[in-house]
Formats: sequence, structure tokens, C-alpha cells
Amino acid sequence: MSKVTVMDHPLIQHKIGIMRRVETGSKDFRTLVSEVAMLECYEATRDLELQDVEIETPICKTTVKELKGKKLAVVPILRAGLGMVDGMLEMIPAAKVGHIGLYRDPETAEPVEYYCKLPADCAKREVFVVDPMLATGGSAVDAIRMIKEKGVTHIHFMCIIAAPEGVKRLQEAHPDVDIIVGALDEHLNEHKYIVPGLGDAGDRIFGTK
Repeated sequence: MSKVTVMDHPLIQHKIGIMRRVETGSKDFRTLVSEVAMLECYEATRDLELQDVEIETPICKTTVKELKGKKLAVVPILRAGLGMVDGMLEMIPAAKVGHIGLYRDPETAEPVEYYCKLPADCAKREVFVVDPMLATGGSAVDAIRMIKEKGVTHIHFMCIIAAPEGVKRLQEAHPDVDIIVGALDEHLNEHKYIVPGLGDAGDRIFGTK
């Protein structure tokens, strides 16, 4: 079964607390989403492998550590996932970015696909799929299936807020994908919104409501 990591860093928890507030406007909300993504990325990449490399400093030759092996890719689930990309690229500027377009059918609450564009060498990369909210889990499950169909085998899912129902569904569908969560909330309400949550992340990022 996949590993679920709930971030307990004080800065992450503090910033999520501000994001939750109904009076937090789009500009501040966008900034907070990016900052939390950056902090989560810092924590989530803790286990990346390193290798020794010999270099020359202004003083002498020495051996330093550099990242080893697979390069990274960030794949946001459109549209809300876009809010997390810049923060992650602050940490891993050499990462490539793909995009997956899904929207939730208001009647069935199930995801509908409309776009998928990944880096050509994505199968050789360690991929972080990002979306601020993991609610029912439908979009995440579908997005990861689409990525696996492109030959990608090393996948992580990162979100800011998750409901237990979404975590369970994602674990059952993709037991090989680790899940990184900023805060694990209580449950979904009858409209499939996370409680206490923070509302619709896409609307709050882009000011569309």
C-alpha cells in the first residue's frame, strides 16, 4: 500500500490556516498555494538519491553531493494544480512540466478528461502529480492512470488538503503511488466538498467566483 505523508511543518500548517479563511482574497490565496507547494516539495524530495561529484572550488578540488539518477517532472491537474507549479519550480528549477486537463462532472462528481500533454521523456523521470485538493480522488486516480499509460513508473501525488475518502480511493487504485498531504481533513459533505476544507481551490486561485 502506498505511503501517506501528512506534513506537520509549522510553516505549512500556519499558511494552510490562512488559506482556509473565507476573507483571504485571490491574490493572497495564490501566493499561499505557491508557498505551501514549495515547502511540501522541499519535504517530499528528502529521499532523493545523491551521488559524489568531484569539483573545483576557488580554493581547491573537493567532492560534493549532487542529485543522482532520474530527473524530475511536475504535472499539475488543470486548472487548480497550476497554482502549485511555480512554488515547486522554485525548489527544482530543472524539472519539466506536463499538464493534465480534467474537470468534475457536477451531476456525477466524476472526472472528465479533456487534455494530456507530458514531456517527451516523462517515462524516464520521477513525476510529481499536483492538485491542491484531494476530495473524492476521482481526478487524481484518472490523471495517474493517464500518466501510467505513457510509461511512467515513478509517480508521487501531492496535494494541500485531502479528505480521507480521497486518500483511500487513490491508495486502492494506485497502491504504488506515494501521497503527500499538507492537511488531512475530516470528511466530504453531500456536495463532495472537503470539510472543513477551503472551498473551491480553482475559483479561489483564479478569482472566478
